[in-house]
Amino acid sequence: MITFVNLLVRDDDLSHEEFCERWLGDHTDLASDLPGLERYVTSTPTDPSKSAYDGIVRLTFADGAAMAAAFESDVGQEVQADAATFADMEASETMVVEETVHVAETALPSEDD
Repeated sequence: MITFVNLLVRDDDLSHEEFCERWLGDHTDLASDLPGLERYVTSTPTDPSKSAYDGIVRLTFADGAAMAAAFESDVGQEVQADAATFADMEASETMVVEETVHVAETALPSEDD
């Protein structure tokens, strides 16, 4: 598994609230259609005035080839163009990471157990 992590900074013309409305609305719907996408997580700061970033997105794929194919696809090109309309891509930080899970939530026993 490989994860694309983007620490997003909003465009100067938008408030944090406007950025979130745009990012977590139509953009999330569009990005959800990336081919090969296995997990899609967004996070926003609890206190935006004390954060250098307006949000974090994590997109997980089976491997680097699947991620590259997703971003090279028509949907991927549209996602990237759309992100540039509300995020300052120059100020945003990007990493591609391999995750190591140290703690994972375990399923609670069902009433039938």
